[in-house]
Amino acid sequence: MRTHGWSGSAPASDEEAISRILDAASRAIDERGADFSISDVARTLGVTRQTVYRYFPSTDALLIAAAVHAASGFIDRLAVHLRGITDPSDAIAEAVATVLEWLPQDKHLGLLIMPGQPSPHTESMTSDVALDFGHAMVRKFDVDWAGLGYSDADLSELVEHLLRVIQSFVIDPGRPPRQGAELRKYLRRWVGGALTPTAAHTDLK
Repeated sequence: MRTHGWSGSAPASDEEAISRILDAASRAIDERGADFSISDVARTLGVTRQTVYRYFPSTDALLIAAAVHAASGFIDRLAVHLRGITDPSDAIAEAVATVLEWLPQDKHLGLLIMPGQPSPHTESMTSDVALDFGHAMVRKFDVDWAGLGYSDADLSELVEHLLRVIQSFVIDPGRPPRQGAELRKYLRRWVGGALTPTAAHTDLK
């Protein structure tokens, strides 16, 4: 790790360097949305662009990581909202509906999948970062996934599917858009309906 620069206070480890970069990028998102660059973050930290590029290969990569980093509270708030819902179909329907309702007000996470942004972040919904975020979200549910027979591989596929569903609704919410109870009924039937204890053990031949 490079030790010069950093406005005279070098980080003690790569982990600290990454944390500082993400914090600086999060502040830039607060101020300018997605309209920031590696140069802006480097200048804030007192380092060269090459130092930032060592940890993040592009502005998009940094934007995605910073958005998820800064939006960690989103998962915690969602977990509180879903507390006590143990049925997987109900949990999934309420989670997806709530994410869709909260996203327009979430400046950081919304940058990942809201249409009309300066760069095509919608394709990042199935990136490793987005999938990790989805895993963290699903595992916070009050659902006994293991008891229902769902393996880690099953949950990985579920997370990918949920991210694709969310992205689809963001890009095209429908005409007219489903909202409230109607949206939850739709999600419970067509998304949550696939979540049964036997489905986790069924192999398609």
